[in-house]
Amino acid sequence: MDLKLKDKVVMITGSTGGVGECLTRAFAAEGCKLAISSTKQEKLDKFLPSLDVADDHLLTFVVDVTSEAQIADMVEKTVAHYGRLDVLINNAGYEGLSLPLDEQTVENVQKVYNVNVFGPMFGMKYALRHMKAQKSGAIVNISSQGSIVGAPTMSAYVSSKHAVHGISKCAALEVAELGIHINCIGPGPINTPMMDKLERQALGENVSKAEAMAVFAAPYPNKRYCEPEEVADLALFLASEKSSHITGSLVTMDGGQAAQGR
Repeated sequence: MDLKLKDKVVMITGSTGGVGECLTRAFAAEGCKLAISSTKQEKLDKFLPSLDVADDHLLTFVVDVTSEAQIADMVEKTVAHYGRLDVLINNAGYEGLSLPLDEQTVENVQKVYNVNVFGPMFGMKYALRHMKAQKSGAIVNISSQGSIVGAPTMSAYVSSKHAVHGISKCAALEVAELGIHINCIGPGPINTPMMDKLERQALGENVSKAEAMAVFAAPYPNKRYCEPEEVADLALFLASEKSSHITGSLVTMDGGQAAQGR
């Protein structure tokens, strides 16, 4: 299927993480003009040599997504360089500490919200100003199955993902008539370094991958994690005009769990 993404201007945050690298490679393979960010130049320097993309199709930024000014600057410089902004992928995320609610701290919740809620909100705020003028665009927020379910000891993370889903629905309604569609992707556990950290927090530092997957993948009918490449494939579709009648939605990737009614 030709998604007609060639030469579309695509901005991706958190581009050097497990999902971020797959997203960047997937949009590069479609011939998109990329503006990507990471928290450190060293991460970009390590990643970029393995990325197959023409020099005139790549802008890079070191950005703290919790800073409204830095996100605004990234958007403005992307539009100044390429002339427009067609797609925003809010991918940067932070899992925070796994704590029972009666041990939860304001500091932990604030750190999680700063990345998972305010980061996407800032991105949408400034991207939408240009997309509204263009009367076109797509935004994909990489969220979580945690947008619709709970998880013990994960109140900060789960509530942050509920929040970004709610913001996305509101924004989608505001711009639906302008030809802009906004959606969230909600995977269960993804086979990434972030999941490795969550496994160790829950099961101990010496847990093996096989042992951890046996625990965390057990509720899913297909008994496995989501792969980051699968998230990227869905993001391509939701970023394209092929999905323009889908907006305000959370598309879950849960291996069939929802079909069980839980």
